Amino acid sequence: MLNIKKSVNGSSLTVTLEGKLTTSAAQQLDGELKQELNGITELVFDLEKLEYITSAGLRMLLSCQKVMNRQGEMRLRRVNPQAYKILNMTGFLRMFVLED
Repeated sequence: MLNIKKSVNGSSLTVTLEGKLTTSAAQQLDGELKQELNGITELVFDLEKLEYITSAGLRMLLSCQKVMNRQGEMRLRRVNPQAYKILNMTGFLRMFVLED
């Protein structure tokens, strides 16, 4: 199960993910974010409590990164050790900006 919390501050959107980013959760989140990214110039994913991420979750993050490359910036914040390991093993780590 994935808990999603979104916070908008002007043109900045922070998405906090807690739990497991499974295929079905990634599809749901991708659909929601496609509508919400209009006018957003800063997208931050807070992954402190993200326990697991599937390949569909990685694709969703990459899709968001491509959108934000055109209209602003995207960062991954407080990536926990489990998610960091998956991002690193798959080579996705180098595609994102990380922050503490």
